[in-house]
Amino acid sequence: MSVPRPHVVVLMGGWANERPVSLMSGSGVADALESRGYRVTRIDMDRQVAARLAEAAPDVVFNALHGVPGEDGTVQGMLDLMGIPYTHSGLATSVIAIDKELTKQALVPHGVPMPGGRIVASEELYERDPLARPYVLKPVNEGSSVGVAIVTDESNYGNPIRRDVAGPWQQFDHLLAEPFIRGLELTTAVIDGADGPRALAVTELRPKSGFYDFDAKYTDGMTEHICPADIPENITALCKKYALDAHHLLGCKGTSRTDFRWDDDLGEDGLFVLETNTQPGMTPLSLVPEQARYCGMDYADLVEAIVAEALRSAAAAGKDAARGND
Repeated sequence: MSVPRPHVVVLMGGWANERPVSLMSGSGVADALESRGYRVTRIDMDRQVAARLAEAAPDVVFNALHGVPGEDGTVQGMLDLMGIPYTHSGLATSVIAIDKELTKQALVPHGVPMPGGRIVASEELYERDPLARPYVLKPVNEGSSVGVAIVTDESNYGNPIRRDVAGPWQQFDHLLAEPFIRGLELTTAVIDGADGPRALAVTELRPKSGFYDFDAKYTDGMTEHICPADIPENITALCKKYALDAHHLLGCKGTSRTDFRWDDDLGEDGLFVLETNTQPGMTPLSLVPEQARYCGMDYADLVEAIVAEALRSAAAAGKDAARGND
């Protein structure tokens, strides 16, 4: 007699800037699980999400949310309190990884290179540049390149930046200012399995125009994905090492994706981690499914592997708790 498949709630949508991406990710995940015989309940997250989850009573939640509050520890804390297993990283990891400054504090002391820079009040930008141009301004805790601006001598932002010019300084009180790193945009996915985490591949991202911003990430045809990246073997190996290091040091689970900039004029010294995404996209254009496919794992296999890891982690945590009560 076959063992029944777990009941999976796919949690998606929400109200973050990345809502449309989350809906695409969640729809793809739900379709894949249903194709493999899982019982699936789709929930577009609203303020009544706890009641809806209690009513659904799933065996596990597939967290397909992106941004706040699905990626910053808020939803993770709720699910922990409700005792419902869920995919991807837990509360503490989510709190740290979504905050770029906290991520630096967790990774840099352990030898993972990240750009320098500092947090600046947006009001400061109207008086002076925080760093020598070119530099990058980005929100401290947003993903998918939301609100990123590259400030150069040639940019139309003014010098200093003008209040009336559209940019993240109009949306956020504080921003992270980092030196701009010329060169290639690279990314590496890590997935957990029964034998531990493994880095999949390195993809180079070549936007057709501008830089790899939100539109370039999620608009078909705006970015060329080169997988595997046409880069030296030592840089490929280093990307995989740093991605695994970040996954481990931050305590990621299920899957993560670490993004890099590489100044190819500087060799290994030119490779820098920009951030680690604890809940990478699962849309048709997303990078983790693409790298998994390159490694011989189709989309449904990937989704099943993430669900299996969540259930495996929950079972291990239950055993640990039982031993602690002995």
